[in-house]
Amino acid sequence: MTERPTNETPTSTAGTPRSSAPLKILCITGWCRNGSTILGNVLNEVPGFFHVGELHFLWKNSAGRGVNNLCGCGATLTECPIWSEILTIGRPDGSTAEQHAAEVIRRQQAVVRTRHTWRVLRRGIDSADLRAHAELMGAVYATVAERTGARVIVDTTKIPGESALLPRLPGIEPYFVHLVRDPRAVAQSWRHPKQYVFTMSASKSTAYWTGFNIASHALTQAYPERSMLLRYEDFIADPEAGIATLLELCGEAEAQNPVAGRTVTLHPNHTVTGNPDRFRSGETVIRPTDSSWQDGLATRSKLATRLLSWPLFRRYGYHRNGARDDRQPASANSRQSGGTVGSGT
Repeated sequence: MTERPTNETPTSTAGTPRSSAPLKILCITGWCRNGSTILGNVLNEVPGFFHVGELHFLWKNSAGRGVNNLCGCGATLTECPIWSEILTIGRPDGSTAEQHAAEVIRRQQAVVRTRHTWRVLRRGIDSADLRAHAELMGAVYATVAERTGARVIVDTTKIPGESALLPRLPGIEPYFVHLVRDPRAVAQSWRHPKQYVFTMSASKSTAYWTGFNIASHALTQAYPERSMLLRYEDFIADPEAGIATLLELCGEAEAQNPVAGRTVTLHPNHTVTGNPDRFRSGETVIRPTDSSWQDGLATRSKLATRLLSWPLFRRYGYHRNGARDDRQPASANSRQSGGTVGSGT
């Protein structure tokens, strides 16, 4: 059963006055198809939390240069009541929306890609482009908080170079979650196109998986006291406990956990891009396992993912037949109504 997307602002985060305390950003990093969309949307149901989706791509998608231009609410980004306002921030007088977007994209490509993670961690804001981008992102986060009343913004951009800039932003208190999923499950997910999401070979997906996870590890190692590693398999095995751990990480342990057992009720959201499952709303059951790759991924592709992901494959607790039972320690265009999610998200 489907329902028409609406422009409704999520009731879980709207209308609550903002305090003068630092704004918390719960940043999900890692490689794509790692389950960040469902994780972010579950957190979006926590009172005072707001999931922005993959914020990095707001300008690219709004200008028609990305894979899709829809907000999670179903409206185009330029017509969404949240993002239409945000897109005007930092635009010079006399500049068109397209010109402003082009300049933001140019800066992102120049200074906050995954390859720039180590430079940002070591040197901080050491260029005019980084300074301009930091000022823009600080203003964007602050405006989102003011507009929604959120005290915690969940950003599932997953680009470590972008995330590394967060501790440099005044008034921001960042927390980092390195979300890892079995590279074979990721490769299996990339085999199937989803609406606006293209496909990718197992070898290419795993090469990206390795690079993004190495950079994400560098980020969390730089800020171990406010970071944790989370395997997707552990989250779906016990989603209620997983959300509780994330709330504790960012000092929100007393916040209301929206998950009861394996079930959560999702409301319309305002996510920027992400897995098309972001359009899902209603009562949703999170699947306990992520094993479709075992029968769905070719033997050659399984071998390629294991070889290309070594030694991280073992470091994150994966082995030939799947994830071990041991848990990794916490450390340094239509809306679907309800359903079951987990494997393949």
